[in-house]
Amino acid sequence: MIEFQDIYKSFGPKHVLRGVSLTVKAGEVFFIIGSSGAGKSVMVKHLIGLLKPDKGRVLLDGVDITDLTEQEFYPIRKRCAMVFQNSTLFDSMSLLDNVALPIRKHRKVSLKVAREQAREKLALVGMDKVAHRYPADFGDGMRKKVAIARALTLDPEFVIFDEPTTGIDPISANMVDKLIRRLSDKFGVTSIVISHDLRSIFGIADRIAMIYQGHFLLDGTPEEYRNSDNPIVQQFIQGLPEGPMQV
Repeated sequence: MIEFQDIYKSFGPKHVLRGVSLTVKAGEVFFIIGSSGAGKSVMVKHLIGLLKPDKGRVLLDGVDITDLTEQEFYPIRKRCAMVFQNSTLFDSMSLLDNVALPIRKHRKVSLKVAREQAREKLALVGMDKVAHRYPADFGDGMRKKVAIARALTLDPEFVIFDEPTTGIDPISANMVDKLIRRLSDKFGVTSIVISHDLRSIFGIADRIAMIYQGHFLLDGTPEEYRNSDNPIVQQFIQGLPEGPMQV
Protein backbone atom coordinates (compact mmCIF):
# COMPACT_ATOMS: atom_id res chain seq x y z
CA MET A 1 0.00 0.00 0.00
CA ILE A 2 1.15 3.53 -0.83
CA GLU A 3 0.24 6.51 1.34
CA PHE A 4 0.80 10.19 0.63
CA GLN A 5 0.06 12.17 3.79
CA ASP A 6 -0.59 15.93 3.63
CA ILE A 7 1.95 16.59 0.87
CA TYR A 8 2.99 20.16 0.09
CA LYS A 9 5.33 21.04 -2.78
CA SER A 10 6.28 24.39 -4.26
CA PHE A 11 8.76 25.49 -6.90
CA GLY A 12 9.69 29.05 -6.07
CA PRO A 13 6.46 31.08 -5.91
CA LYS A 14 4.41 28.34 -7.62
CA HIS A 15 2.45 26.21 -5.14
CA VAL A 16 1.83 22.91 -6.88
CA LEU A 17 0.62 20.62 -4.08
CA ARG A 18 -1.21 22.14 -1.13
CA GLY A 19 -1.72 19.41 1.42
CA VAL A 20 -2.80 16.40 -0.65
CA SER A 21 -3.39 12.98 0.88
CA LEU A 22 -3.92 9.75 -1.00
CA THR A 23 -3.90 6.00 -0.40
CA VAL A 24 -3.32 3.46 -3.18
CA LYS A 25 -4.26 -0.11 -2.28
CA ALA A 26 -2.32 -3.19 -3.34
CA GLY A 27 -3.29 -4.51 -6.78
CA GLU A 28 -5.24 -1.42 -7.84
CA VAL A 29 -5.13 0.34 -11.17
CA PHE A 30 -5.24 3.86 -9.80
CA PHE A 31 -5.46 6.91 -12.06
CA ILE A 32 -4.32 10.41 -11.10
CA ILE A 33 -5.95 12.87 -13.47
CA GLY A 34 -6.05 16.61 -14.02
CA SER A 35 -5.09 19.27 -16.52
CA SER A 36 -1.52 19.77 -17.72
CA GLY A 37 0.64 21.29 -14.98
CA ALA A 38 -1.77 20.33 -12.19
CA GLY A 39 0.91 18.38 -10.32
CA LYS A 40 0.19 14.77 -11.31
CA SER A 41 3.79 13.84 -12.09
CA VAL A 42 5.07 15.94 -9.19
CA MET A 43 2.93 13.86 -6.84
CA VAL A 44 4.23 10.44 -7.84
CA LYS A 45 7.87 11.46 -8.12
CA HIS A 46 7.89 11.71 -4.33
CA LEU A 47 7.38 7.94 -4.19
CA ILE A 48 10.68 7.12 -5.89
CA GLY A 49 12.73 9.93 -4.39
CA LEU A 50 12.99 12.14 -7.46
CA LEU A 51 11.39 14.88 -5.36
CA LYS A 52 11.05 15.47 -1.64
CA PRO A 53 8.00 17.19 -0.16
CA ASP A 54 8.27 20.57 1.51
CA LYS A 55 5.92 19.14 4.11
CA GLY A 56 4.16 15.79 4.58
CA ARG A 57 5.09 12.12 4.57
CA VAL A 58 5.24 9.27 2.05
CA LEU A 59 4.74 5.71 3.31
CA LEU A 60 5.27 2.41 1.49
CA ASP A 61 3.63 -0.57 3.19
CA GLY A 62 3.57 1.41 6.42
CA VAL A 63 7.26 2.41 6.30
CA ASP A 64 8.08 6.12 6.13
CA ILE A 65 10.38 6.64 3.12
CA THR A 66 10.20 10.45 2.99
CA ASP A 67 13.69 11.22 4.24
CA LEU A 68 15.66 8.34 2.76
CA THR A 69 19.01 9.13 1.18
CA GLU A 70 19.66 8.59 -2.52
CA GLN A 71 21.39 5.31 -1.73
CA GLU A 72 18.57 4.19 0.56
CA PHE A 73 16.10 4.75 -2.28
CA TYR A 74 17.77 2.09 -4.48
CA PRO A 75 15.73 -0.83 -3.05
CA ILE A 76 12.58 1.32 -3.19
CA ARG A 77 13.12 1.91 -6.90
CA LYS A 78 13.42 -1.83 -7.47
CA ARG A 79 9.99 -2.24 -5.90
CA CYS A 80 8.52 0.84 -7.62
CA ALA A 81 9.30 1.03 -11.34
CA MET A 82 8.42 4.03 -13.50
CA VAL A 83 7.52 4.07 -17.18
CA PHE A 84 8.15 7.59 -18.43
CA GLN A 85 6.11 9.32 -21.12
CA ASN A 86 8.97 8.94 -23.60
CA SER A 87 10.05 5.32 -23.95
CA THR A 88 13.77 6.23 -23.59
CA LEU A 89 15.07 3.11 -25.32
CA PHE A 90 18.62 2.94 -26.63
CA ASP A 91 18.44 3.10 -30.44
CA SER A 92 21.78 1.33 -30.88
CA MET A 93 20.63 -1.73 -28.93
CA SER A 94 18.14 -4.43 -29.88
CA LEU A 95 14.86 -4.65 -28.01
CA LEU A 96 16.23 -7.70 -26.22
CA ASP A 97 19.36 -5.95 -25.03
CA ASN A 98 17.38 -2.85 -23.99
CA VAL A 99 15.39 -5.04 -21.64
CA ALA A 100 18.39 -7.13 -20.57
CA LEU A 101 20.41 -4.06 -19.55
CA PRO A 102 18.86 -3.47 -16.09
CA ILE A 103 18.96 -7.21 -15.41
CA ARG A 104 22.71 -7.32 -16.00
CA LYS A 105 23.24 -4.15 -13.98
CA HIS A 106 21.21 -5.09 -10.91
CA ARG A 107 21.39 -8.88 -10.84
CA LYS A 108 25.02 -9.24 -11.98
CA VAL A 109 24.28 -12.18 -14.28
CA SER A 110 25.82 -13.20 -17.60
CA LEU A 111 24.61 -11.74 -20.87
CA LYS A 112 23.08 -15.11 -21.80
CA VAL A 113 21.06 -15.32 -18.57
CA ALA A 114 20.03 -11.67 -18.81
CA ARG A 115 18.79 -12.18 -22.35
CA GLU A 116 16.81 -15.25 -21.34
CA GLN A 117 15.10 -13.31 -18.57
CA ALA A 118 14.57 -10.30 -20.86
CA ARG A 119 12.88 -12.49 -23.46
CA GLU A 120 10.43 -13.67 -20.79
CA LYS A 121 9.49 -10.06 -20.03
CA LEU A 122 9.11 -9.25 -23.73
CA ALA A 123 6.79 -12.25 -24.00
CA LEU A 124 4.54 -10.67 -21.36
CA VAL A 125 3.97 -7.69 -23.67
CA GLY A 126 3.85 -9.74 -26.89
CA MET A 127 7.18 -8.52 -28.26
CA ASP A 128 9.39 -11.59 -27.82
CA LYS A 129 9.16 -12.66 -31.48
CA VAL A 130 10.75 -9.38 -32.61
CA ALA A 131 13.31 -9.18 -29.78
CA HIS A 132 16.24 -9.05 -32.23
CA ARG A 133 14.98 -5.89 -33.93
CA TYR A 134 15.72 -2.27 -33.00
CA PRO A 135 13.53 0.53 -31.57
CA ALA A 136 13.65 2.51 -34.83
CA ASP A 137 11.77 -0.34 -36.53
CA PHE A 138 8.64 0.35 -34.49
CA GLY A 139 6.13 3.07 -33.73
CA ASP A 140 5.55 4.75 -30.40
CA GLY A 141 3.02 2.18 -29.21
CA MET A 142 5.31 -0.80 -29.69
CA ARG A 143 8.24 1.03 -28.12
CA LYS A 144 6.03 1.83 -25.15
CA LYS A 145 5.35 -1.89 -24.68
CA VAL A 146 9.09 -2.58 -24.67
CA ALA A 147 9.59 0.17 -22.08
CA ILE A 148 6.96 -1.54 -19.93
CA ALA A 149 8.77 -4.87 -20.35
CA ARG A 150 11.99 -3.20 -19.23
CA ALA A 151 10.21 -1.73 -16.19
CA LEU A 152 9.11 -5.24 -15.22
CA THR A 153 12.60 -6.76 -15.30
CA LEU A 154 13.14 -6.57 -11.54
CA ASP A 155 9.61 -7.81 -10.78
CA PRO A 156 8.35 -4.58 -9.17
CA GLU A 157 5.32 -4.58 -6.91
CA PHE A 158 4.35 -1.09 -8.04
CA VAL A 159 4.57 0.51 -11.49
CA ILE A 160 4.04 4.21 -12.22
CA PHE A 161 2.91 4.99 -15.76
CA ASP A 162 3.41 8.63 -16.79
CA GLU A 163 0.98 9.46 -19.63
CA PRO A 164 1.32 5.95 -21.16
CA THR A 165 -1.07 6.56 -24.08
CA THR A 166 -0.12 10.14 -24.94
CA GLY A 167 1.02 10.56 -28.54
CA ILE A 168 0.18 7.04 -29.73
CA ASP A 169 -2.61 5.89 -32.02
CA PRO A 170 -5.90 4.53 -30.58
CA ILE A 171 -5.12 0.88 -31.39
CA SER A 172 -1.72 1.04 -29.70
CA ALA A 173 -3.25 2.94 -26.77
CA ASN A 174 -5.82 0.20 -26.34
CA MET A 175 -3.06 -2.43 -26.31
CA VAL A 176 -1.19 -0.52 -23.61
CA ASP A 177 -4.38 -0.16 -21.54
CA LYS A 178 -5.08 -3.88 -21.73
CA LEU A 179 -1.50 -4.62 -20.68
CA ILE A 180 -1.78 -2.37 -17.60
CA ARG A 181 -5.05 -4.02 -16.64
CA ARG A 182 -3.54 -7.50 -17.14
CA LEU A 183 -0.56 -6.71 -14.92
CA SER A 184 -2.98 -6.01 -12.11
CA ASP A 185 -5.42 -8.85 -12.72
CA LYS A 186 -2.90 -11.62 -13.45
CA PHE A 187 0.25 -10.61 -11.60
CA GLY A 188 -1.06 -8.42 -8.77
CA VAL A 189 0.96 -5.37 -9.80
CA THR A 190 -0.21 -2.09 -8.29
CA SER A 191 -0.38 0.53 -11.07
CA ILE A 192 -0.48 4.29 -10.68
CA VAL A 193 -1.38 5.85 -14.02
CA ILE A 194 -0.98 9.56 -14.69
CA SER A 195 -3.29 10.48 -17.53
CA HIS A 196 -5.87 12.78 -19.05
CA ASP A 197 -6.93 10.19 -21.64
CA LEU A 198 -10.65 9.79 -20.90
CA ARG A 199 -10.91 6.53 -22.83
CA SER A 200 -8.20 4.95 -20.69
CA ILE A 201 -9.52 6.46 -17.48
CA PHE A 202 -12.98 4.98 -17.83
CA GLY A 203 -11.76 1.82 -19.53
CA ILE A 204 -9.40 0.27 -16.97
CA ALA A 205 -9.34 2.32 -13.74
CA ASP A 206 -10.38 0.84 -10.40
CA ARG A 207 -10.19 4.24 -8.76
CA ILE A 208 -9.51 7.80 -9.88
CA ALA A 209 -8.25 10.92 -8.09
CA MET A 210 -8.51 14.31 -9.76
CA ILE A 211 -6.06 17.01 -8.74
CA TYR A 212 -7.02 20.66 -9.18
CA GLN A 213 -5.29 23.76 -7.83
CA GLY A 214 -3.14 21.69 -5.49
CA HIS A 215 -5.97 19.62 -3.99
CA PHE A 216 -7.86 16.44 -4.84
CA LEU A 217 -11.42 17.23 -5.87
CA LEU A 218 -12.64 13.65 -5.92
CA ASP A 219 -11.16 10.26 -5.08
CA GLY A 220 -13.58 7.61 -6.29
CA THR A 221 -14.62 4.95 -8.76
CA PRO A 222 -15.38 5.63 -12.44
CA GLU A 223 -19.07 5.40 -11.60
CA GLU A 224 -18.72 8.01 -8.86
CA TYR A 225 -17.10 10.32 -11.40
CA ARG A 226 -19.91 9.84 -13.88
CA ASN A 227 -22.45 10.63 -11.16
CA SER A 228 -20.54 13.53 -9.58
CA ASP A 229 -22.34 16.87 -9.34
CA ASN A 230 -19.05 18.79 -9.09
CA PRO A 231 -19.05 21.12 -12.13
CA ILE A 232 -15.25 21.08 -12.44
CA VAL A 233 -15.18 17.27 -12.46
CA GLN A 234 -17.93 17.19 -15.07
CA GLN A 235 -16.21 19.76 -17.25
CA PHE A 236 -13.02 17.71 -17.21
CA ILE A 237 -14.50 14.28 -17.87
CA GLN A 238 -16.73 15.63 -20.64
CA GLY A 239 -13.91 17.67 -22.19
CA LEU A 240 -16.00 20.81 -22.26
CA PRO A 241 -14.21 23.99 -23.44
CA GLU A 242 -16.33 26.21 -21.21
CA GLY A 243 -16.99 25.93 -17.49
CA PRO A 244 -15.63 26.84 -14.06
CA MET A 245 -12.25 25.13 -14.47
CA GLN A 246 -9.30 27.51 -14.47
CA VAL A 247 -6.46 26.13 -16.55
